[in-house]
Amino acid sequence: MAAAIGIDIGGTRLRAARVSGGVIEARAVADSSRDPSVVMARLLDLVAQVRDDTVRALGIGVPGQVQAATRRVWSGGYVDLAGFDFAAEVESATGLPVTIENDATMALLGEAAYGAARGQDNVVMLTIGTGIGGAVLEQGQVLRGRGSAGQLGHLCVDPNGRACVCGRIGCVETVSSGTAFGVHLAEAGLPARTRAQDLLAREDTAARAVIQAWAAPLRAAIDSLIATCNPDCVVIGGGAGAAAVAALATVPARASWFDAPVIAASLGDDAGVIGSAVTALRNRPRKRAVLVNGVPASGKSGVARALSDATGWPILGLDTIKNPFLTVLPPGDRLFNRTLGRASYAAIFDLVADAPQGTTVIIDAWFGFQPLETLTGHIARAGLTDLAEVWCHAPAETVGARYATRLGSRPAGHPGADYVPELIALAQRAAPTGLAPRFDVDTGTPLDLAALTAWLHSLP
Repeated sequence: MAAAIGIDIGGTRLRAARVSGGVIEARAVADSSRDPSVVMARLLDLVAQVRDDTVRALGIGVPGQVQAATRRVWSGGYVDLAGFDFAAEVESATGLPVTIENDATMALLGEAAYGAARGQDNVVMLTIGTGIGGAVLEQGQVLRGRGSAGQLGHLCVDPNGRACVCGRIGCVETVSSGTAFGVHLAEAGLPARTRAQDLLAREDTAARAVIQAWAAPLRAAIDSLIATCNPDCVVIGGGAGAAAVAALATVPARASWFDAPVIAASLGDDAGVIGSAVTALRNRPRKRAVLVNGVPASGKSGVARALSDATGWPILGLDTIKNPFLTVLPPGDRLFNRTLGRASYAAIFDLVADAPQGTTVIIDAWFGFQPLETLTGHIARAGLTDLAEVWCHAPAETVGARYATRLGSRPAGHPGADYVPELIALAQRAAPTGLAPRFDVDTGTPLDLAALTAWLHSLP
């Protein structure tokens, strides 16, 4: 299965992971730096540590404002990568297609794909760490505004508050981030190593005051976001996310017209690298084919049609290409039919080769009528990067009966009734190609189209 490398650039650590199917297969960590050249060198070293020959793309979560469409960093915080074409330089150095997003956006996409927000289309996420990041998912899509919406750490919670690095006053980041927690500790005369969990276990006034100063502004920001975005849930993540969720319990939300659950991220510090990898795989230059496979009369064409109607993906069918020739050319024998079938088979992949990147096609054919090496050669020639196989089957006698009933509607040149016993024997021994993830369809029972499309959309 194709993998991608996800990288999370934080103020304290640089994290990298090789991810396949949402599972981290290898990971590496290095210290962060304020110097972009140091960050670049360490990032490339991390890539080298986790890369293998399954890696197809690289995704990077970057602090600050990011224009994802142009892959440019507009502004940064602790690590400012705005002064050069960061994505292009990484791409040149690694030879991998690179996707960049704001780091909180990557964390949200990770939680939406495999974590606490899985199955939710409308989500607000706040990441509590050195600063506060944020991102919004609206109807399953990242909310971008003019390009970099979602800077939720800069919601104003106190117009007379502390100055923020963004140039404004009273941003929630100045009072509810991990850095701000340290400031509250210092102002209360408490040791710098004191943890939020330690204070939550205490009953004294100083402990309560620090937790209140840290959590109350965060609660105000969350309440505003719920009223504004009407999300399914608000996810709190980042290095200090679990502590922040615990602290929020001391500042319960007021009864209001506006409500949504506030939940802890489930992927922890891995949300950013998982989200970066998932997004990189989705965004990489790709050309996909769904091989709807099965012997003649296995029901594959009906499955292909239903899938096309549900997804909008076009069908390239072996018979669709072959039948017009059988209609206009003089009738031929079995050899002629097979020769025309081989040419039509090649034509399908010629059409795919000419299709632009980003294309997904459904190929409706019995792929077993040619050697597997022929198929793999066609796939390579067409430039296909992603495959899925839908294996259509039914009891052999059912397949034979179906073929017999449609003989009158087939163009001359297709095998006749004498082919039925041969087809029954073929149906008994036929097997899928084994070249791709597979979904089995028993065409003797109603098609579970929802399950099929969900499976296809779950593939990386």
